Amino acid sequence: MKRIYSIDIARGLVMIIMALDHTRDLLHADSIVQSPTNLATTTPVLFFTRWITHLCAPSFVFLSGASAWLSARKGDARESRRWLFKRGIFLVALELTLVNFSLWYDIHFRSIIFQVIAAIGFGFIGLGLMYKLSPKTLGIIGLSIICLHDLLLLIPMTSITGLQVAGAWSFGGGIVKLGNVTLIFGYPVLPWFGLMLAGFACGRLFESPIEVRKKQLRRIGLIALGLFILLRAANVYGDQAPWSVQKSPIFTFMSFMNVSKYPPSLLYTLVTLGLLFLFLSFIDGKESAFTRIATVYGKVPMFYYLIHWNLIHLLMLAMVFLQGFHADQLEFGTFQFGRPPNSGISLPWVYLVWLCVVASLYPLCIWYGRYKTLHPEKRWLRYL
Repeated sequence: MKRIYSIDIARGLVMIIMALDHTRDLLHADSIVQSPTNLATTTPVLFFTRWITHLCAPSFVFLSGASAWLSARKGDARESRRWLFKRGIFLVALELTLVNFSLWYDIHFRSIIFQVIAAIGFGFIGLGLMYKLSPKTLGIIGLSIICLHDLLLLIPMTSITGLQVAGAWSFGGGIVKLGNVTLIFGYPVLPWFGLMLAGFACGRLFESPIEVRKKQLRRIGLIALGLFILLRAANVYGDQAPWSVQKSPIFTFMSFMNVSKYPPSLLYTLVTLGLLFLFLSFIDGKESAFTRIATVYGKVPMFYYLIHWNLIHLLMLAMVFLQGFHADQLEFGTFQFGRPPNSGISLPWVYLVWLCVVASLYPLCIWYGRYKTLHPEKRWLRYL
C-alpha cells in the first residue's frame, strides 16, 4: 500500500512540538511550582507555549488508530489482531519501565505514570478485542465515548483504594498512593480509546483520492471547530472547567481556550482534532523543506520519543550542575525529576534548548529510518 505522507508529516510536527513541552517541564524555572495554564500566575506566552502542545497527544492517538487501519489492510484479520495485541502489550510494558525511568531517573520507581504510550498500548489491546466489529460500528462507539465520557466525572469519588485505582485508570485520571509507590494516571484509558477508535474508523478516509480526502478532512475539521465554539460559548457541557471573563481580553480568550486535558474533555478533543484535520487537509500533497524535515521525525516516532526524553533529562542534569548544585542536592520524587529547588532557566532559554534538541535528533532519525527501510527482515524493528 502507498504510504500516506500527510500522516508522517503531521506525526513529525507533533513530535517536534512535544519536545517543547517536555523541555519546559524539565528545565523551566517555574515548571515545578507553577502551572502554565493557571490564569492567576501565568503569562500569555507561557500559556500558549503549553497550549500548543495540547495538539500532540490527541493527534498521536488518533493517527495511531488510522495507522492501525492502514496496516490491517496489508494482512489477514488474525495476523492483524495478533499484531495489535503484541504491540499493545509491548507499549504498556515500555511505558512502565523505560519511559518511566527516562522521565523520573528514579531507580526505585517510586512514581509510576501512565502517559500517552500506555494509552496507545491499552488502545491497541482494546482494538484487538473489538477487531471483528465493522469500522462503522467502531467509529460510532468511539464518537459516543468522546461525546459522553465527561458524564462519568459526575460519579462521586470513593475512599476504597481498589475502586480509586480502577476509576483513575479507566476514566477519571488522578493520583493514587499505594504504600511507597505513587500511581499517576495522566491518560485514563477510556477517553483515549475513544480517540483511537475514531482514528481507526477514519483510516479508510486516507485511502480516498487526495482531492476527496482533502475536502472531507477540511469539512470534518471545520465542523469540529464550529461545535467547539458553540459548546464552549454555552458553558454548559463539554469541559469540567468553565470559562469566564478575565482582567483583559487576552486573558478572557485564554480562559475560553483553557480546556481540560486530564482527562481529555469533549471540548479539548474537538479543538485539537479539528486543528489536526485542517492541518492534514492543508498539508496533503504538498512538498517543501518543512514537509521533508517533519517526515523524518514522523517515520520513527517511537525511536524519537525514547531518545528525546533521555536527552532532555541529561541536559537538565547538566543545567543543574552548571548552576552550582551538587549531586546530594538532587531531589527525586513525583514531578521533581531530580531537580533541586530554585534551579531552572527562563522561557527564552527553554526555546533555545528545545530547538537544539530537535536539531540534534534529526541525523539520528535519518539514520534509524534508513536502517529500518534497509532491514525489513528484522521484525523487531517494527516495535520501535
